[in-house]
Amino acid sequence: MTTRADVSPPPRQRFLPTLFRTTAFKLTAAYLVIFALFAAFVLGYVAWNAQRLLTDQIRSTIDAEIQGLAEQARQGGIRRLVNIVERRSRGPGASLYLVTTPVGERVAGNVEAIPPGTLDKPGESEIEYSRTAEGIDTPSRAIVRVFVLPAGFRLLVGRDLEERDRLGAVIRRAIGWSLALIFILGCFASWFVARRVLKRIDGMSDTAHGIMEGDLKGRLAITGTGDELDRLALNLNAMLDRIGELMAGMQQVTDNIAHDLKTPLTRLRNRAEEALRTAQSPDELRGALDGAIEEADNLIRVFNALLMIARLEAGRISENMSELDISEIVSGLAELYEPLAEEAGLSLTCEVAPGLKIPGNRELIGQALNNLIDNALKYGAPERGGDGAVIVAARQVGDQVELSVADHGPGIPETDRGRVLDRFVRLDTSRSKPGFGLGLSLVAGVVRLHGGQLRLEDNAPGLRVVILLPANSPKPVDTPALAEPAASTAAPNPAGLPSH
Repeated sequence: MTTRADVSPPPRQRFLPTLFRTTAFKLTAAYLVIFALFAAFVLGYVAWNAQRLLTDQIRSTIDAEIQGLAEQARQGGIRRLVNIVERRSRGPGASLYLVTTPVGERVAGNVEAIPPGTLDKPGESEIEYSRTAEGIDTPSRAIVRVFVLPAGFRLLVGRDLEERDRLGAVIRRAIGWSLALIFILGCFASWFVARRVLKRIDGMSDTAHGIMEGDLKGRLAITGTGDELDRLALNLNAMLDRIGELMAGMQQVTDNIAHDLKTPLTRLRNRAEEALRTAQSPDELRGALDGAIEEADNLIRVFNALLMIARLEAGRISENMSELDISEIVSGLAELYEPLAEEAGLSLTCEVAPGLKIPGNRELIGQALNNLIDNALKYGAPERGGDGAVIVAARQVGDQVELSVADHGPGIPETDRGRVLDRFVRLDTSRSKPGFGLGLSLVAGVVRLHGGQLRLEDNAPGLRVVILLPANSPKPVDTPALAEPAASTAAPNPAGLPSH
């Protein structure tokens, strides 16, 4: 068995290990990796396209120069071509030129060293070259195109790739710095988000441990942002409010049982003791035994009512629903209670619209109406004469069915109408009547189970109890019969469980 001393909050763990294990941090880290991969792909695609575009421009430039120089060679011969190549070679820039004899001897140009066999392959290629004959300086890369001139001369025109390589280096550095920045910002965002979430979760945990230790008034903090944690806190607070109401109701019921059932139990014991002390004949003993049995039956009715209310609040019988003809139920109960009303000197009037249908439990609806009509007959007599009519009505109101029981008795003061729905609550005006103050509590439980509303109104004079139930038809549900069914609607409620 767990006692309050056993409930203690877990020790606080170090922040960073706890932070790394949070779902918020893991999700943010996963998003960071996905975003980093996406960013690397986009930047890499941009870099590849930029380099491809620059390479295409270099090739276009080389082709244009090759065509121009070849035309000059056709018009003015090799001498004119050599003069033009010498003049262009002395100018600044990344363009490369070389004119050789058929045997590979250099005639003009700004290229001294190239890989062997380059001039033997007409067309485009990417090579390493040097501007000095010894090839001492650092080799550079270039895209070149070899063109065969008349008489076997070779013309090489190219373009240094330093600009392209420099652009590639700039893009690679940009990618590296971008990914590093994304990683840093992502880690900070993960830490920030996880820290905020962890702080709120720790607050919820502290509140939960306080509630576990007995502080039932503690509630989870609401920031007002409307996020998922706020929605969770609102639902949990509503659940805690409901648990608090049930705990308060349980405490009240315990106190009321101890107080209100003490009298019948004492009376039962006194009768038995008196019979043992004073009875002189079997008939006197039998009479005392009959009185004890009657008191025991009253106690059994009380406990049956308490059990039914507990089952209603727990929702254990909410599935045993079907479509009910409420018009038939109300009419049958009114007809059944007419003789009892006449004996009480009252008139019972039934005003029921035909064909009213609701989804519900027939036994529970019948038990609730039994209690209301029984209360009206007990407390519906006018205090100073006048109309002693009890009106039972059922009608359609929009998408709801309204059931009402009205009398012209003393009624219930407005200040007490909420209190009389609690268990074992009886007003001073009803103390002289039989009952234990459970009838309206049971009615409220039945209405709540069916998703309806219960109102206590002034009937000027008297009390009018109104029940609003939804009129939509549910799908039939096959469920086993109740283990302990309520009183059938075929007979008046014998328990007579008034609540006012």
